[in-house]
Amino acid sequence: MLKRTIAVVTTAGLFALAGVTGAQAAESTTPVVKKVALTPEQKAAFEAAKAAHKAAHVARQSAVASAKPAIASARATFQAARSGATTPEAKKAARDAFKAAVATARAGIPAKPVKPARP
Repeated sequence: MLKRTIAVVTTAGLFALAGVTGAQAAESTTPVVKKVALTPEQKAAFEAAKAAHKAAHVARQSAVASAKPAIASARATFQAARSGATTPEAKKAARDAFKAAVATARAGIPAKPVKPARP
């Protein structure tokens, strides 16, 4: 009976807290953003930025796609070397070689492009 009472009181307390935080969240106001028409120059610059973003995104995807086979090959080589290694030093050397191969493959991948912001 005591366990049931504690469970009921705990549940009631949680619902009370959720109600309080829900009420506080409902009271906060969100800022109103008024959309303003862009000038032709701003629109052209924004369109150019969107096109550059799309091109950078495609370049990154192709770089990732070309790095995947190199990483898969390095992983297969690492697994073969690790399974054939008998000493901890040989296993560490295989791991270091794998890390270096992956770092080399990932070096050619450009950073994620940042989405253009509307002026």
